[in-house]
Amino acid sequence: MAFNINDVLSDFPILSQRVNDERLAYLDNAATAQRPRQVLAALQDFYTHDNANVHRGVHTLAERATEDYEGARVKVQHFINARSSAEVIFTKGCTDALNLVAASYGEANIQAGDEIVISIMEHHSNLIPWQQLARHKHATLKYIGLTAQGQLDMAAARRQITDRTKIVAVTHASNVLGTVNPLKELAVLAHQHKAVIVGDGAQAVGHMPVDVQDLDVDFYAFSGHKMMGPMGIGVLYGKAALLRAMPPYQYGGEMIGDVHRDDSTWADIPFKFEAGTQNVAGAVGLGAAVDYLQGLGMDNIQARERELVTAVLPRLTALPYLTVYGPQDPRQHTGVLAFNLAHLHPHDVATALDMEGVAVRAGHHCAQPLMEELGVTTTARASFAFYNTREDTDQLIRAIKETKEFFNRGTI
Repeated sequence: MAFNINDVLSDFPILSQRVNDERLAYLDNAATAQRPRQVLAALQDFYTHDNANVHRGVHTLAERATEDYEGARVKVQHFINARSSAEVIFTKGCTDALNLVAASYGEANIQAGDEIVISIMEHHSNLIPWQQLARHKHATLKYIGLTAQGQLDMAAARRQITDRTKIVAVTHASNVLGTVNPLKELAVLAHQHKAVIVGDGAQAVGHMPVDVQDLDVDFYAFSGHKMMGPMGIGVLYGKAALLRAMPPYQYGGEMIGDVHRDDSTWADIPFKFEAGTQNVAGAVGLGAAVDYLQGLGMDNIQARERELVTAVLPRLTALPYLTVYGPQDPRQHTGVLAFNLAHLHPHDVATALDMEGVAVRAGHHCAQPLMEELGVTTTARASFAFYNTREDTDQLIRAIKETKEFFNRGTI
């Protein structure tokens, strides 16, 4: 059953404010989502009642904090359908999770002459770690290109992934094009060549159902703040056998088995990869975000965002002075819509839209190789979440038209 949008909006007080004396249309969800009251309440409740360090304390607050922390891990496990909660590693965010894979699995398994394959649409967080790993290991970094429709070129993927490929790292959904990539098909292809596949789920988790067992990904990374959770918390999912064989990413407290003067042993997963004091409150908030999303239903959330894209995308592409990047079919799209307004710098466009209460992002979106592929340096980007409304889509279109008229006096 679809959710009631008015009930949802009441959960997000930040969206009711006015900006520059206009109603706020928050369309920067690809950068960070807003948090519902339930997540804010969970954070306050933890710090008010349960705040303590986890795992080794035997006093009541420490036990409650540990229960909260490990309970959040189990919630995440069920949310992405991991086989075990031990396959859920808490990190600072998606970038930290991807660096963990590169610095641990990559360092241990990549040799000179090996290949690492990524796509041209990767966010820098799923590009630079592999670029730098390939450089110092004397491996080859290869790219999968795009089709003319802005989708991943699977024919090119089949050529690029070979028996020398050891790692395939691809975003589940593009933070610029809105393209949803066939991660399951890529996993089959990677495994045929005995390579592991790493999925960047930052733009997917929170927007669509994600089942890591069905996808058969070896690693999958995402951030809490893009799925209604707090900043500073993220997740790396990894298959247990791979995680157990990997060396630690960082050293210190909590990740050890035994420490002697000349040697140490490591704890089992997931603790081997969680050195030091963790962001316990962040994990609690992430667990509350999972509860909230599951309460709405991920199928309902995906349908709601697709409805919004179906409403706004044809209106954007109909504007003769606007270039919209990525697939033109709403069924092949997340809520991310990148565009340029002819003869205007995207930063000017974003500033003008903000004066109309419309919050969008402008820049290269941490995807400079993709910008080069598209033949631009920057774009503006509107990105929708399930709490956005048709009124937000109308406000975006109206603000773009007014921006065009203001800057160009109707001459575009």
